[in-house]
Amino acid sequence: MTRRARGIGIRAVAKQAGVSTATVSRFLNRPESVSTELGQRIRAIVDEVGYIPDASARALSSRRTRTIGAIIPTIDNAMFAQGLQSLQRYLSSQNYLLLLATNEYDLDVELAQARNLVSRGIDGLLLRGDAHHDALRDLLQAQEIDFVNVGVYDPTKPYPSIGVDNAGAGRCIARHLVDLGHRSIAIVAAMQRNNDRAQARLRGITSVLAEVDAVPGPEWQIQVNYKLDEARQAARTLLQRPDRPTAIVCGNDVIAYGVMLEAQKLGFVVPQDLSVVGFDDLEWSRHLQPALTTIHMPTDEIWTRAGEYLVQTLAGHPAMKHREIDFSLVVRESSAPPKPA
Repeated sequence: MTRRARGIGIRAVAKQAGVSTATVSRFLNRPESVSTELGQRIRAIVDEVGYIPDASARALSSRRTRTIGAIIPTIDNAMFAQGLQSLQRYLSSQNYLLLLATNEYDLDVELAQARNLVSRGIDGLLLRGDAHHDALRDLLQAQEIDFVNVGVYDPTKPYPSIGVDNAGAGRCIARHLVDLGHRSIAIVAAMQRNNDRAQARLRGITSVLAEVDAVPGPEWQIQVNYKLDEARQAARTLLQRPDRPTAIVCGNDVIAYGVMLEAQKLGFVVPQDLSVVGFDDLEWSRHLQPALTTIHMPTDEIWTRAGEYLVQTLAGHPAMKHREIDFSLVVRESSAPPKPA
C-alpha cells in the first residue's frame, strides 16, 4: 500500500460518497445499518482509495476490537479445519477477525492460550467442548468476555453450548451394528483424556452394547490419537487375535480410514469379513472403496451457529444459550450383517 493510501481518512471517503463521516463509520461497523445501494457505493470508494480503518482507534471509541478467539485441540483433525473455515466465513461477513490457538487436549495449555488471547483484547471466545479449568471460566467472567462451548449440547450446564448429543450419536451407530446382527464388536476410540465429546460417544456405544450383553472387554477397546498410523496399529492388534471382532466402531472417520486400510492389507474384505463405521462424515468418507458408514456431524452449521451466538450476544441481542444440532446416520458400503457362524 502506498503512503498516500495509508494517509487517506474517513472524511475523504465520506466526501466522495456524498455522505457524512458518521454514515461511513456506521457502514464499516454495521454494514446492515445502511441500504444495500449506499453500502455498495461506500465499499467501492473504500476499495478504490485503499482506506483501512484504524482498528486501535475504533477499539478505543467502542471498547470493542471486533476480534473473536478460538481455542481448539489440534489442527490435524480435518473436522476442526472445516469448522474453522465456516466460522471464519461467518465472522468475516460481520466484520470480525478470528484469532486461533491450539491446546493439544491439555487444559493447562488451554488456560495459558486463553490468557494470551484475552491480553490481545478479544471480545469473545469459542472453546471446544466443556472440559476446562475453573480458572479459565473465572478469567472470562472477571474480564466480562462472552464464550461458547462448541461441539457439545448440555442444557443442564450454565455455560452456553452448541453442538450435537454425542452420547446419542454413539448409541445410534452402535444400534446400527446391533440391528445388523453383530455382537462381536470392538472399539477403536479417540483418546478420552480431556475430550468430553469422545467420552460421551463411548458411553453411548457401550450403553447399547450392554443391552445385548456385547460390551467388549479391555482387550477389544483401544484408544488412539487421530492418526492413520495409530489406527492401523490398533486394527492390526484386533484382527490378528484368534477371537477377532466382526465389526469395529471407530472414534472418527480418520480412525476408520486407518482401520479399513489395515484390514484390507491383512486380507480382510470390508464389509463381508469386517464392518467398519465412523463419526463425522468427512468428504473422503463417501469416496472410499467401500464408502464409509458414519454419523454425519453438521460441522459447518455448528461452527456458524457458534459464531452467530457470540456476535448476537456482543450486540446485545437475545441469543439461544443452548442449541442442539441434529446428527444423522449415513449408511454406505462399509457395514453389513456378519457372516453366518
